Amino acid sequence: MTEMPTEIMEDEREIQRQVREFYDRVGWKEISDGLYQNARYEDLRPISQDYIHRCHLRVMRHIDSQGRLFLDAGSGPIQYPEYVDYSRGFQKRVCADLSITALKAARHRIGDQGLFVVSDVSRLPFTPNAFDAVVSLHTIHHLPVSQHVQAYLELHRVLAPGHRAVIVNGWGYSSLNELFDRIKAWLKGRKKKSNGASPDDEEDKGTFVNKQDAAWLKQALKGKLNFRILVWRSASTNVLRFFIREEWGGRFWLRILYRLEELFPRFFGERGLYPLVVISK
Repeated sequence: MTEMPTEIMEDEREIQRQVREFYDRVGWKEISDGLYQNARYEDLRPISQDYIHRCHLRVMRHIDSQGRLFLDAGSGPIQYPEYVDYSRGFQKRVCADLSITALKAARHRIGDQGLFVVSDVSRLPFTPNAFDAVVSLHTIHHLPVSQHVQAYLELHRVLAPGHRAVIVNGWGYSSLNELFDRIKAWLKGRKKKSNGASPDDEEDKGTFVNKQDAAWLKQALKGKLNFRILVWRSASTNVLRFFIREEWGGRFWLRILYRLEELFPRFFGERGLYPLVVISK
């Protein structure tokens, strides 16, 4: 096996340290009962609640509803109620995360049903074929790009034959969201200024993020495992917050968007912002 150059390993360890420190100190800081600082990246307004809820539930279509061991790779604190539902029919939910803060919060949420492991998703400390279901939500994009394929392969390695894993991640570029942004700029009657985005256009990543696109993923995983790219959610939080308003019939347009995503899951999965990648073994 070819050894990785020392400088690359040091860079990767530094990125891992930054991500862990961010979530320990900031991202998983509880700002109210069951609500974390990281929630600012989600649209939690009542008008979007039903749409967001149904997007979260898409994960459950592709994994077993019961079994022995369920792996949540990059679990965070299991911050949304739908996330808890994924593993209700399993004997144990194994939460693997770099953040001790996240794992403590996850233990508080699911108690004795959980097993809690400090782990990097690209180097999982589990035996092959150990889990009847695997999920990894918004985690792989926090890895250096050199570790992305390895993370997918690790999730496949620990998945039991005949079962499926679901990975929700984000694309670095979305043609649909680019279109939404252009319409948004036109509606606001201005072009983006050269000195940066206005406050409501900003997408503060907070910590290290490295996102690719559908073409990259299909090429990178080709021949390595069996997978499909479907839609988890196509619109960004910023797009939702701008367009989905009561005075603009926001609830109606979200129902239309959800229906279109249901009819064309591959199209919206590849061209929207948040894909749902299903791995079968």
